[in-house]
Amino acid sequence: MHVGLIMRKDLVTVPPDTSLVKARDLINEKLIEHLLVVDKDGKLVGIVSDRDLKQAWASPATTLSAHELNYLLKQLNVEAIMVKKITTVTPGTTIERAGRIMQEDRISALPVMENEKLVGIITTTDVMGVLLDAIGIDGESARFVVLVEDRVGMIAEVSRILKEEQINIRSLVSWPEKTHPGLYQIVLRVGAANEEMAISALTRAGFKVLTEYVEDLSPYLPE
Repeated sequence: MHVGLIMRKDLVTVPPDTSLVKARDLINEKLIEHLLVVDKDGKLVGIVSDRDLKQAWASPATTLSAHELNYLLKQLNVEAIMVKKITTVTPGTTIERAGRIMQEDRISALPVMENEKLVGIITTTDVMGVLLDAIGIDGESARFVVLVEDRVGMIAEVSRILKEEQINIRSLVSWPEKTHPGLYQIVLRVGAANEEMAISALTRAGFKVLTEYVEDLSPYLPE
């Protein structure tokens, strides 16, 4: 999936001379976490988060009265606190790449640019939503884990076993097991009604299935 499919296009933008009070009111009114700052030509020049605004509110709060603080913040504008070094992505950027960029840069939002034009924004909340949809969490499914060797055909073998039992895989995710190099965790979701049948079929085929957290994975390692 790509950023262009889930990015938010109903952008809330403000000019650099917007007061911090106005910026705070907009974020609260629109129920958003970021404001995109654009100049008179519509060019993206900064981004302000609700966290930036909260920090601006808190910094002088111990020495000023509420009236004095409100007056001061009305004199300050978003240009004074906005992040000017902006990391952006394009609509064609994959969701996983966008997530990696946000993790590495420790940021919670990415403006989306196309042909030097601002066309959207994607946040960590959006990425998390895609992840949860991909994993397939719902009340009608059951989750379990199989540890397998990192070799060609392992996912196909697990899928074949469940196919032979006429069990539909609702979602399948794999990632390397850091504590045991060379092994992968395959996390599967099937219909709740098929959970016992799926676990039984995989167990008969020689796989060891985890249905809950265990601290020691040794008993579940492939032989």
